[in-house]
Amino acid sequence: MDWPSAIKGFKTYLKLERSLAANSIEAYSRDLQRLYQYADTLETKLSPTKFTLTDLRNFINWANELGMIPSTQSRVLSGIKAFYKYLLMEDMITSDPSELLETPKIQRKLPDTLSIHDIDKMIAAIDLSKPEGTRNKAILEILYGCGLRVSELTELRLSNLFLESDVEFIKVTGKGSKERLVPIGGEAIKALKIWIEQVRIHIDIKKGEEDLVFLNRRGSRLSRVYIFMLIKQLAELTGLRKTISPHTFRHSFATHLVEGGADLRAVQEMLGHESITTTEIYTHLDREYLKSTIIEFHPRN
Repeated sequence: MDWPSAIKGFKTYLKLERSLAANSIEAYSRDLQRLYQYADTLETKLSPTKFTLTDLRNFINWANELGMIPSTQSRVLSGIKAFYKYLLMEDMITSDPSELLETPKIQRKLPDTLSIHDIDKMIAAIDLSKPEGTRNKAILEILYGCGLRVSELTELRLSNLFLESDVEFIKVTGKGSKERLVPIGGEAIKALKIWIEQVRIHIDIKKGEEDLVFLNRRGSRLSRVYIFMLIKQLAELTGLRKTISPHTFRHSFATHLVEGGADLRAVQEMLGHESITTTEIYTHLDREYLKSTIIEFHPRN
């Protein structure tokens, strides 16, 4: 089996058998392309089915020498392991060479966060005299109030909003097309209703986009790039020195919940994290808060 055929078959398997989203399939495909690139550098060209554990370890060393950071290596190896499980399941190989492959240890970096004051300043900087200002305020309120990923925000549907006073949640489609329910608070609901009921109704909406919550002036969906540019512009307007992105609002959402005493499992559920270890990174603020409290109030300090 040659590499192009193997990659094509793997992508079909991910789409039909595992029902992965297009973005996830492309990410897996890029991971596999890196292994293909490595195989192409060897004197003896290795086909996908000829790789051994030693060959895969040599690939990791090669990637490391090229400057690939551990977090990227870890993600690439995840794609490669999935690929060899696919080959084993399809009886193209008799044993999985990636089974004993060690994933590089990653030093978990604490995410940048914004204070509530910073977030209030950015929202206050939005020009509400313009129609898009009403929409942009709703965007920031949703990013911070619900902790959405930027792709989840741009794909948010009217049919997935449940804003009645006895319910108040939104249904979000996250990574791997997994759905989750996220509670939505008063400020976000208020901003969302003003955008939908007072501004959005006057837009001539493009066919096929009728159910999307956030639209541009031409009635088309907003791009991820636009959301990034909006955040950058508001950060500059308010004089924020931090390098922030839409994801910073998600980090702030989680951090402020944990700092306020929210149950970690509940935060995991709202963020759509598959593993609790991903959510545990937000407990750093709990520890910092406890430390500062001890220093300030303990009689021996």
